[in-house]
Amino acid sequence: MKKNRVFHFFAFLSTATFLFSTSVLPQQIKISAHAKRLHQQAIVFDTHSDTPGNILDENFDIGIRNKTGHMDIPRMIEGGLDVQVFALWVAPKYIPDNAAKRALDMWDAAFQNIQKYPDKIAVAYTAADAEKIVGSGKIAIFFGVEGGHAIQNDLGLLRVFYQLGVRYMTLTWMNTNDWADASGDTARWGGLNEFGEKVVREMNRLGMIVDISHVSDDTFWDVMRVSKKPVIASHSCCRALANHFRNMSDDMLRALAKNGGVIGINYYAGYLDDKYEPAVDKIMKSAQPELDALEAKYPDHNAQYDREKEKIYDKYRSKYPKVSINRLIEHIDHAVKVAGIDHVGLGSDFDGISAPPAGLEDVTKLPRITQMLLDRGYTDEQIKKILGGNFLRVYREVIGE
Repeated sequence: MKKNRVFHFFAFLSTATFLFSTSVLPQQIKISAHAKRLHQQAIVFDTHSDTPGNILDENFDIGIRNKTGHMDIPRMIEGGLDVQVFALWVAPKYIPDNAAKRALDMWDAAFQNIQKYPDKIAVAYTAADAEKIVGSGKIAIFFGVEGGHAIQNDLGLLRVFYQLGVRYMTLTWMNTNDWADASGDTARWGGLNEFGEKVVREMNRLGMIVDISHVSDDTFWDVMRVSKKPVIASHSCCRALANHFRNMSDDMLRALAKNGGVIGINYYAGYLDDKYEPAVDKIMKSAQPELDALEAKYPDHNAQYDREKEKIYDKYRSKYPKVSINRLIEHIDHAVKVAGIDHVGLGSDFDGISAPPAGLEDVTKLPRITQMLLDRGYTDEQIKKILGGNFLRVYREVIGE
């Protein structure tokens, strides 16, 4: 999973072996008849999962129930997930010449896999498409590109991705690219440069949603200045609750709301609780000799390197601390209080994170979010907005019918 490939971006400092935020233990969450009915009535829309990488690299079949990964069709159905954005995440190692090909290969692998199950799942191109697909009892899939380097500084390639059904682009990943600064890397442009502004304007013209997850603060504010349409943070959390560079400050949340956009709350433990990554770092120091040997063996970081690195991490994961699903609800609650009920949704980052919260281990556990929001006093209509209504609105406003 991609987050395991980017631990070098994080500065971990200390350790813990307890469950963070334990007001309600996951096993104590009982889904009421009301919550089940409400979850079924709502259009549940998750704006970010990295499943296409699994499909391409691991021959992952979304049509069968798998023991690995966070989602597949049987588990999506069980969890009541209606609309999913499949992110085409392009690792920086494909820069400069193979980034677009990598994204296209993922799109092709995912598209071919989806077409194997026409009675259960279909690609959507507009909000109306998604509603029609869901209304017919199927799961709707949108595509997004994660990492603006995938267009290789070519607006023509941006337009090609749009024609293939890509309906948002995350302007950066952890790496600063040739036209936008990332939050996880050294700034080069002070936000967007001139070409970066052209990218945002062309996305507005096309009807492709601008996604500001991963971008630097300066890039965010430049996007707020340049974009004439609502933007999204497809998979981010709240900096007031976890002071991580990937998260959004309250000022950013308010600006996003003024823009008409939506934040999709990320499920990754390290973005939910800033004590998590320091704890993991101390545990993983024991694994450093094995990781160094692997680096020496596979300096090109090929697929075999990724598989063997995953095995090393698997040896140590049982020692990691747990962050409770309660913490996720706290981030949703905070974002609603700051940005407003019309500007918060779900952006799991499933299949791209190594540590979802305890109680939300995969997509089958989604009804727990509905129950916990009911327990906090949210109304049915407010919960429907968080579960998917807010993102459907942005898709409709930016993409059109």
